[in-house]
Amino acid sequence: MSGDLRHPDRDPNRREFVAQKQEPFGAILSCIDSRVPPELLFDTGLGDLYVMRTGGEAVGPVVTGSVEYGPMTSGTPLVVVLGHQRCGAIAAAYKSIRDGKPLSGNLDAIARALRPAYEQAVREGGSDPVETMARAQVELTADDLRSNQDLAPLVAKGALAVVGAYYSLDTGKVEVLAGAPTKP
Repeated sequence: MSGDLRHPDRDPNRREFVAQKQEPFGAILSCIDSRVPPELLFDTGLGDLYVMRTGGEAVGPVVTGSVEYGPMTSGTPLVVVLGHQRCGAIAAAYKSIRDGKPLSGNLDAIARALRPAYEQAVREGGSDPVETMARAQVELTADDLRSNQDLAPLVAKGALAVVGAYYSLDTGKVEVLAGAPTKP
């Protein structure tokens, strides 16, 4: 937020260190939006994060499997589902579903995946239904991952936190929406 970037772990020494083995401390599922690159937002370097990006954080078996990879293979203790302000994928899906006009090509698969967030946003109402839908998508996806048959046992024993978060394009602030780990 402050612009005081440290750019850690981005030099040739770090590249050599992680060349043979990786142990990222987090996995981030975020949007494809060019303004929301997790490695830059969180000022991380090589080997620090597993990153999956899909339109509006839409998930399916391959994406879910990619999220599961870190926690299940190397004990990655954190998964963050990161939504953001003014999400174009969410806005397009919202309009498509509301108007009953499918998006072209495979873009409609994204809209279909986002339908539960649309339905929640409609139930909740509010002054900006697209932003409500974006936040709902984060929370629903984080809830689904947290209760996933393979991740739920890790969450239950405290080895994994699955956090829903929302990035403000205006301020650079990341707001935790759900799943923040508690201190023992």
